[in-house]
Amino acid sequence: MTSPTTVQLASVRVITEDLPRLVRFYQVLTGATPQYLTDDFVELVTPSATFAVSSPERVAFITTNTPRGGANNSAIVEFLVDDTEALYQRLVAEFGNDLDVVQPPTMMPWGNLSALIRDPDGALINLYTPITPQGQQLQRNRTPRELGQGPVRTLQ
Repeated sequence: MTSPTTVQLASVRVITEDLPRLVRFYQVLTGATPQYLTDDFVELVTPSATFAVSSPERVAFITTNTPRGGANNSAIVEFLVDDTEALYQRLVAEFGNDLDVVQPPTMMPWGNLSALIRDPDGALINLYTPITPQGQQLQRNRTPRELGQGPVRTLQ
């Protein structure tokens, strides 16, 4: 029998053809300072995980179904934010008509105030704030606990 393995989401990486544009967008969105590890790989470290952006050249060694910039049409990246309305307004002020708004701030049936936008490469981004007691409980249920502070899901 093998020992359990703890699995934690460490980062999400997006591939883009326009690194400066996408880094600027996520810098404004997250408030994180971009850390250029190389000319074509950037990390934005948030309190819960790292959001990385790189050029296609960084993954050129993948020769089958090579990741391409602007090709994501199957995922939504979700950001828990303190104030969805305030962040949404900041993004509108910063990007104006260039901000692709799918859904302005809207109260969802499960208690989150949610705004759905697209990043400059077209990836869907959900900005949400738990508002109601139900939404706040849902968030407490999904917030990871630090190792040693209660149950952590492990793979056996």
